[in-house]
Amino acid sequence: QVQLVESGGGLVQAGGSLRLSCAASGRGISVYTMGWFRQAPGKDREFVAAIGWNSGSTYTSDSVKGRFAISRDNAKNTVLLQMNSLKAEDTAVYYCAASRVTTAPTPRLYEYNYWGQGTQVTVSS
Repeated sequence: QVQLVESGGGLVQAGGSLRLSCAASGRGISVYTMGWFRQAPGKDREFVAAIGWNSGSTYTSDSVKGRFAISRDNAKNTVLLQMNSLKAEDTAVYYCAASRVTTAPTPRLYEYNYWGQGTQVTVSS
């Protein structure tokens, strides 16, 4: 069984930075594709960024490209989301997810098998 625990959320002013962390546990987790999604109140969950198992490939949504960066440390079973130049519209609950369906980064929500509980990010304008 795979478990994902997010941390690092909080309140930040527009233009500021936060780094989210996802601690993953479970057999074979190092070969899973990992992703970050977010969900704002009243909106659907949306893709933010994903990274393949060997960190050689990443995929970032257009809405955060150039501001957010995903990385992973397989030795520590940790996935990070560095968020810079935050905007009010980045306010959401951020979720870490793991996929055993594909080894390549994918934006498709239904391809992720495991989810964390989420961490709140609030950006004040």
